[in-house]
Amino acid sequence: MPYFTIDRLRNFIILLFVAGMIMPKSIYAQEASGKTKALTRILFIFDASQSMSGTWESDNKINIARNILIDLVDSLQNVENVEMALRVYGHQSPVPPQDCSDTRLEVPFAQGNASRIRQKLKFITPKGTTPIAYSLALAPGDFPECDNCRNIILLITDGIEACDGDPCAVSLELQKKGIILKPFIIGIGLDPGFHETFDCLGYYFNAQNEDKFREVLGTVITQVLNTTTTQVNLLDMNGLPTETDVNMTFYDSFSGKIKYNLVHTLNHKGNPDTLYLDHLVTYRLKVHTIPPIIKDSIQIIPGKHTIIAVNAPQGYLQVKTPKGKSYDGLLITLRKSGETQTLVNQEIGKIGKYLVGKYDLEIPIIPRLIIKNVEILQSHTTSIEVPEPGVISFIGSSNGYGSLYIMRSNEQEWVYNLNPALRQQTVLLQPGLYRLVFRSAAVKTSSLTVVKNFEVKPGEIFNIETN
Repeated sequence: MPYFTIDRLRNFIILLFVAGMIMPKSIYAQEASGKTKALTRILFIFDASQSMSGTWESDNKINIARNILIDLVDSLQNVENVEMALRVYGHQSPVPPQDCSDTRLEVPFAQGNASRIRQKLKFITPKGTTPIAYSLALAPGDFPECDNCRNIILLITDGIEACDGDPCAVSLELQKKGIILKPFIIGIGLDPGFHETFDCLGYYFNAQNEDKFREVLGTVITQVLNTTTTQVNLLDMNGLPTETDVNMTFYDSFSGKIKYNLVHTLNHKGNPDTLYLDHLVTYRLKVHTIPPIIKDSIQIIPGKHTIIAVNAPQGYLQVKTPKGKSYDGLLITLRKSGETQTLVNQEIGKIGKYLVGKYDLEIPIIPRLIIKNVEILQSHTTSIEVPEPGVISFIGSSNGYGSLYIMRSNEQEWVYNLNPALRQQTVLLQPGLYRLVFRSAAVKTSSLTVVKNFEVKPGEIFNIETN
């Protein structure tokens, strides 16, 4: 990302504003997921501690910092979908003694408040200490409730935490709660050794001199406002991005909150569609194939087209009967081979799409049918045919207690219990040799149990007397 002076930044912001006016709204990932373009809210946390009165380059630090920040506020005041606020610390209570609660929201978020921020900056006098952690901890209250906002903190300081707080812990907690995005910190004339101190807090930039401060500030705002293009390549078995039409959910890795819900699309050229994601967020991507695919710790590189590659080769499965009507509405349970967790229940006769691999199927017919290691191949439909059942009606003069068994060699295997409250009931049975064991409810002698053997053939319809 190139550095910008404030003047060049002003021109860049104007270009952004014009582009935002003429660019079709459909390009924004936010809008594709049912939202309007997000409002970017920038909270400037400004160091006015005693050390800011020290000389730096051409003037005192406070004068240089406030003048450059005023120029920036001027540049941002007419930018669409941007609001600003100003929090200052170290400007109310002189040291000694040390006042670690010396921080205040001087100008809250509002449209058209640039003049108030400029006016407040002009009359700030450095006095006190450096309560960075406490200022960050109060920042959530500075951002009003908003369903579609990017909350940005830009901290300008010439020193490290001077109180007992832990700025890094506070920053991480706010990010985990989804209150703010990762903060930007600009160190004014700090020792390069402080880099490690601020790295855990957010994106740290060290401005070693006045010109560098202008450049860094321009770079930060460019990163905040610039859009970055992304695409998700759903790869087939050949490593080509041909898979598509799958829902994708982008989560904020820190907070766990959903940022975007999008349906993957190939454009009119057959290439994965271009997305515009917030590059200040680290993402966890869930691709809702069956089973789903999760890719974590995704970072969008500012100013560069980022390609997110996901291995997602898929094929098809259809379970059917020869005539197609016998088991209307029947749901088939599908699991990964050797696992017990149900992935999906697929309706018989319908075609389902799954990741390439092997699956176990459980088909709730009578007798229950389990088929193991069914292989799904790339762009291929695996077809499994269930034999046509026979339709058997069990009829008796009285209700009773009966069970059906399928005969396998010399063993009888239970498959179904008749409803003891019914005198007549119909059951679909797969072809095979069966045995009925039945006793009437009116009979109190076990020796009067009825045993009948019968054969079921595909599509056959017949009655069996239970008495």
